[in-house]
Amino acid sequence: MAHASFPVWCRRIAPWVLAILAVGAGTAVFAERYHWMLRTQAIAAEREETTQQTRAVLRLLESELQKFRLLPAVLGEYPDLRAALRSGRVDPALNDKLAVLKDKTGAGAIFALDRQGKTIAASNARLPESFVGHDYNFRPYYRLGWTKGGSEYFALGTVSHRPGLFLSRRIEDRDGPIGVIVVKVEFDAIERAWNDGQALSFVTDANGVLLLSSDPALHFRTLKAIAPARKAQIKAALQFGGAPLTPLGIAIAANGLTTLPDGSPATTASLPVPVAGWQLYHIEPLGEALKAARQRAEIATMLFAVLLSLTVATLGWASVRRRRAAEARARLEQEVALRTRDLAREMEARAVADQRYRQAREELAHANRLGTLGTISAGVAHEINQPVATIRTFAENAAAFLARAQPAQVATNLREIVAMTDRIGSITAQLRRYARRGVGTIGPLPLTQVIDGVRLLVGDRFRSARVRLDLPAPGATLMVQAGRVRLEQVLVNLLTNALEAVRDQPDRWVSVILTQQDGRVILDVRDSGTGVDPAIADQLFMPFTSTKSEGLGLGLHIARDIMVEFGGTLEHVTGDGHTLFRMTLNAV
Repeated sequence: MAHASFPVWCRRIAPWVLAILAVGAGTAVFAERYHWMLRTQAIAAEREETTQQTRAVLRLLESELQKFRLLPAVLGEYPDLRAALRSGRVDPALNDKLAVLKDKTGAGAIFALDRQGKTIAASNARLPESFVGHDYNFRPYYRLGWTKGGSEYFALGTVSHRPGLFLSRRIEDRDGPIGVIVVKVEFDAIERAWNDGQALSFVTDANGVLLLSSDPALHFRTLKAIAPARKAQIKAALQFGGAPLTPLGIAIAANGLTTLPDGSPATTASLPVPVAGWQLYHIEPLGEALKAARQRAEIATMLFAVLLSLTVATLGWASVRRRRAAEARARLEQEVALRTRDLAREMEARAVADQRYRQAREELAHANRLGTLGTISAGVAHEINQPVATIRTFAENAAAFLARAQPAQVATNLREIVAMTDRIGSITAQLRRYARRGVGTIGPLPLTQVIDGVRLLVGDRFRSARVRLDLPAPGATLMVQAGRVRLEQVLVNLLTNALEAVRDQPDRWVSVILTQQDGRVILDVRDSGTGVDPAIADQLFMPFTSTKSEGLGLGLHIARDIMVEFGGTLEHVTGDGHTLFRMTLNAV
């Protein structure tokens, strides 16, 4: 039994296991790629920041160098200094002047060397570490200044044991060189300004030795190991005293990524310093930026895992719903299949009933037209009798003219007889059209034809009752969407009702007013009656509602159905003071 149920259990649990694996794999991929993207962005931002800081550090250093580079040139033209170099004697007053100049400019030391490299004047002459009398002909700044006219040489002071940049310039007289002026620049203030507690800034010479540093403990360390022979030359020149020149242990890649001695990451930017062989480096630790990127990636990964889990759960729930819906749909299709035959039979029965209803409605409209014809038959007979009597008169006259041999008068009478027969034909054609069965077609219809037909059907009846009938005269181009016979039926019905309503009024008139508005044609049928009884005003268009004792109350109901079928309306307008029915049709 357990063995038989195992496949079912497996099938139920497998989708959930797959979903969990998919969520785990998706989350892992997202975490790796998103963290890599954030880490790349953080490194790029730090690299840009490091470059900006490097430029700021370099501007500070360049400003300091530019200030002191002018000093040796100015001192070379100093008369007292030239006099001392020519005589080779120490001048205490000159020493005092150099001391004042040193304090004002912020230089580390200012001193003058004679032709042999011996100091004859110095700004520190009154201090225990005075340079006066010391021989510096072994120092490169003296030898380069004497032989080449000037030099910039960084070294550790042999007396002060303080590092600095020695700016030297040869002083010449009319007879040739007479000595060298040296200005020592110390960078303690610059190094303090560089120190911000986290970043590291330093300057190296052509051998990679750290000359300046925001961390003074790193003075005379090297970026990389120096060859033993070159190291011996540096020590022999006493450039850095007895410094061991050991490497810093910093690895700087070509793209600026740096590994610090403790293994932590950093980014480095470097720029050349306007001193031969010097290079400025600025290092910014990446630890905080990478930590922030990692934290953001962890938060994003958790959110992604939640969203992915919700998505998978939603998809699973939707899958279950789809499966259940498919099962329900299958059951419904079975039920639909069982009901299809019954519905088909029911629809067939409804179609037959609808056909019967349409036939009954048309029969009712036809009966209404025939009933209306009964009321207007006397007027139509009068319309026919009048041309018949005229025909008789013209015929008798034609016979008399024929007996008199007056053919012109005979022809005139015969033409009049033809005109009268045409009128009789139009009257009988109108009656046949009005009385025939069938709904006819609905389409563009000249409104003037309908007005002419209605005038022919009811005109004599209005004249006999001495009721004034005002019908509009629409232009031949005014077209409406309707069927001629049924539109005439609606107008005849409304005009007949109006005629009955005004028979007992002292002022008896009925008017049809034509207006056009927004693509609609409006026909207002208005009479001089006192209006519809308010008790039945709301029920006028309901079947079997009538204001006549002998009426069936179907005329207005049929008329409204016809207007609705045309896409128009028929309504009773209250508040006019008389009786007003409004018809609207679509203009074409």
